[in-house]
Amino acid sequence: MRRPTILLTGAGGQLGGELAPLLAAHGDVVATDRATLDLADPDAIVAAVRGARPTLIVNAGAYTAVDVAEREFALAHAVNARAPGILAEEAKRIGAVLIHYSTDYVFDGARTTPYPEEAPTGPLNAYGASKLEGEHAVAAAGAHALVFRTSWVYGFTGKNFLVTIRRLAGVRDELRIVADQTGVPNWSRALAEATARVVAV
Repeated sequence: MRRPTILLTGAGGQLGGELAPLLAAHGDVVATDRATLDLADPDAIVAAVRGARPTLIVNAGAYTAVDVAEREFALAHAVNARAPGILAEEAKRIGAVLIHYSTDYVFDGARTTPYPEEAPTGPLNAYGASKLEGEHAVAAAGAHALVFRTSWVYGFTGKNFLVTIRRLAGVRDELRIVADQTGVPNWSRALAEATARVVAV
């Protein structure tokens, strides 16, 4: 029996790097990163999907520079909003399932308790707005899709709070850290393992 093909975007990132070996247990993984698939290029996305003909698309690629997105909104929008929509449209066309990752930045941050899935959205910055548009684009395509909203993803590689603090702790005697933010840290390995369990169902 032929193994299913899984197209993974963002394989060079902290989540994608964890996903690639775990997804390999469930199919033949076509892993793409920023160098091999530019998510800001619609034609490249279509070509990647049509070339791989996957049964599952896992979109771990994203524009994640929250502050920089304010001045690079066109790029953030292309990667976080337009690209997921194209992936979802292609998934629908070939009957594939799409797994896409979003963020808690789609909310306004006013709550001090966890947001339920159906809570009203209200992003406060360009990054959050681009990710919310991506969610809407996935839904509008009508493909079989799962959207995982996550927050504060960390791991031992890439750019994240844990890596930054570990580095600074090695060179500074005192660290100043903001104390007015509330969130739920998510280990990239745990998020990848949860994804793999969903794929196995």
